[in-house]
Amino acid sequence: MTLEGESPHSLGRRGEALAAAHLEAAGYRILARNYRCPSGEVDLVADDGGCLVFVEVRTRRGNLWGTPEQSVTRAKQARLVRVAEQYLADHEAGDADWRIDVVALDVDARGRVRRIEIVRDAVSL
Repeated sequence: MTLEGESPHSLGRRGEALAAAHLEAAGYRILARNYRCPSGEVDLVADDGGCLVFVEVRTRRGNLWGTPEQSVTRAKQARLVRVAEQYLADHEAGDADWRIDVVALDVDARGRVRRIEIVRDAVSL
């Protein structure tokens, strides 16, 4: 799929759909999309062999401002941890093994995916 002139919001939503498909192909099972709570939002929640995985999807057109994975700031990392902790509390899964991954997508000016990569344990807990 290629869409010239695609808005950043539309590109992000398409990136999330592509990331979910990529994760499923890698053996993850998607449990939730766009989980929201007072602390913030996480794009995907998945199961990877019994480990709960909170996934931040980053889609970038070009690397002028760094790679997609580099765009996850310390503040965003802290928010992701709080959101994950809230999800665990809401689902009575406090004892579950969990981690935070980033799916990084690079697309060209026409919106074609050039790279998609799962960065496991992208956020230190």
